[in-house]
Amino acid sequence: MALDTQSAAQIRDAIANNPKTRERDLAEQLGLSEAQLVAANVGHGATRIASHPNKLIPAVECLGEVMALTRNASCVHEKVGIYTDYRAGEHASMIFTDTIDLRMFPKHWCSAFAVTKETEGGTRRSLQVFDAAGDAVHKVHLRDGSNLGAWDTLVSALALDAQTDTLDVSARTPAEPAKSNPEKLDQLQQEWRSMTDTHQFLRICSKLKMNRLGAYRIVGAPFVRRLATSAVDVMFEAVRDRGIDFMFFVGNQGCIQIHTGPLHRLKSMGPWQNILDPGFDMHLRSDHVAEVYAVEKPTKRGPALSIEAFDAAGYLIFQAFPVGREGRDTRPQWRDIVDGLQSEEVTQ
Repeated sequence: MALDTQSAAQIRDAIANNPKTRERDLAEQLGLSEAQLVAANVGHGATRIASHPNKLIPAVECLGEVMALTRNASCVHEKVGIYTDYRAGEHASMIFTDTIDLRMFPKHWCSAFAVTKETEGGTRRSLQVFDAAGDAVHKVHLRDGSNLGAWDTLVSALALDAQTDTLDVSARTPAEPAKSNPEKLDQLQQEWRSMTDTHQFLRICSKLKMNRLGAYRIVGAPFVRRLATSAVDVMFEAVRDRGIDFMFFVGNQGCIQIHTGPLHRLKSMGPWQNILDPGFDMHLRSDHVAEVYAVEKPTKRGPALSIEAFDAAGYLIFQAFPVGREGRDTRPQWRDIVDGLQSEEVTQ
């Protein structure tokens, strides 16, 4: 059935006929965005709500303990905690707590829904935010310990006047392929040495007409070392086995979600590598990992050493860092782990 011939009722029928298919997968099968699939249920368990984080995120605090979910096409990041200490910003907003740690980019928070869904396991409630293409930016899932009594009040407060069951979306912006400028290599290396904060890196790339992956591919030692893709699992296993804390970033264009803490339980299932810990779950499509780099950037507080993975299109899947906080500094152990990771063999 072509996208332009599917009514909301037909989409709801497809959902009812595929109760065990994940929304994202079903939307793809139907030629829809996930947001359009959710919109079809407006009036049937879904309510259109204000999407801007300045309105939405402070309201979530009243729900108490919830699960925050941020994903991209290759990795899902789930954290349990309470949304507190929201800090608004015109271009970037944030929450920074020991459990819920988010960087939000409001221009990509284009539509949002409060969703109530009946399942075999009971009623599930969630807040779901989407970008202009209808791809998920961020989701909040209620848990057994959440304040269910606050749900109806929150939905009523955030509900939009227009409760339409269709949604217009724009074309998805493709990942930017690696963009290098070998003629500027000397300048890249010079600017790299002069960095005092990791946030300066993207400005350097823009100035030299490169992007993150393009710069990593050419800058060379001692700044970047390309690793074998198998290094990702080795890294996870080493963090677990050494019992150290690390920081694990997963994001999309609208939101970045960060775990800071240990890693206890790893479980591979088919193409998925999973972290299944109390309060933190991660699900990574290992077969999507095409390039992996160990990256070192100078800062005022010492070198920032990360492991960063990209898919075949050049999209950043995740970043991993040590914890550098006083009394919780894992940078020496992290460097030992990274130094032991296998380099990618270079074929001539």
